Amino acid sequence: MIRQLLPLLALVAFGYAPAGAQRPPTRTQRPTTPAQQPPTPCTTATPECTEWISVGGGTGRSLVYRNLALDTRNDAITRAVIVVHGAGRDADNYYRSALAGTFLAGALQTALVISPRLASNAGGCRDSLAQDEISWNCNSWREGGPSVSHPDVTSFDFLDAILRKLARRDVFPSLRGIVVTGHSAGGQVANRYGMSSKAYDDLGVPVQFVVANPSSYAWPSDERPTGPAAWPLQAGAPGYVPAVAADAPAFRPLRDGRGCTLYDQWPYGFKNRTGYSASLSDSQLTRQLVSRPFTYLLGENDILPLSGFDSSCEAMAQGPTRQARGQAYAKYVNERLGGQHQVVVVTGCGHNGRCIYTSEPWLRIAFPRP
Repeated sequence: MIRQLLPLLALVAFGYAPAGAQRPPTRTQRPTTPAQQPPTPCTTATPECTEWISVGGGTGRSLVYRNLALDTRNDAITRAVIVVHGAGRDADNYYRSALAGTFLAGALQTALVISPRLASNAGGCRDSLAQDEISWNCNSWREGGPSVSHPDVTSFDFLDAILRKLARRDVFPSLRGIVVTGHSAGGQVANRYGMSSKAYDDLGVPVQFVVANPSSYAWPSDERPTGPAAWPLQAGAPGYVPAVAADAPAFRPLRDGRGCTLYDQWPYGFKNRTGYSASLSDSQLTRQLVSRPFTYLLGENDILPLSGFDSSCEAMAQGPTRQARGQAYAKYVNERLGGQHQVVVVTGCGHNGRCIYTSEPWLRIAFPRP
């Protein structure tokens, strides 16, 4: 009997005991568990970094690029950025640009980056579509127009679906803010969707809209800028001298449009709206435009008619350059309607989304320090 007890006594003497004989931890001792490893961000514009979003409750779906899964719980996510592409519908390119900025901000693990693809194979667009992939209108996706293949849904319903996914507290419990932005044609989306979003008020997560270098805006009245009184001198085109008196007001009604009869029609103005925003009244749309947080990121050098510049009379009525149009629009909303929209001119940037989305002003807006 003594010989059988000797090995056990030796173990106890040296501080060891069989597993079944170990004492439970005291109040000051807590069992240790392996640390949960955060998911690895997906940082290439490849199919591995994409997901499908169902739109409208039917079979229709649209593609997004994203750096982290949208349906897997992630407690580390505190910010989300939705970046809408330009007229080329190159969501992969804008995804890379947005990721570059996220890397510079040191936020790849804590920020969810999403770039939706508003693909189309109708009306001049020739995108290759997957099974059940929604074909959006080649042009009116910028203004919330209905789908060609699934006419019951609009391009802005697609953005609503993305926002509602992000706002799920059971998936992203630490999410503190969402930025919806777009550059060029995507900037038109950010402007028009921002004022009309039907998901905005019900999310429970703050959303900010950042409009970058669009060629046109949706104006809430028939007034338009008259000239330099509506924008800084440096925002005008080189050599441009408007034919107005020096003491002319910054804004005045365009009345008959001087032959430009569609200047006040949607998407340049509020009249005859179709698609997503048609169910909203003019006053509701104006109220939402004024009350929601907008920032206009304007390239310092975006003052030339390049890269798909809209030179139609409807767009030219808003100003001679993209920067002038953004400056005048913000000035009108703030001074005439009582808004508090912000204008940020990005030094050294022209009409270039990568320059915008890796700039210091963008990093401060999208990834604010606590």
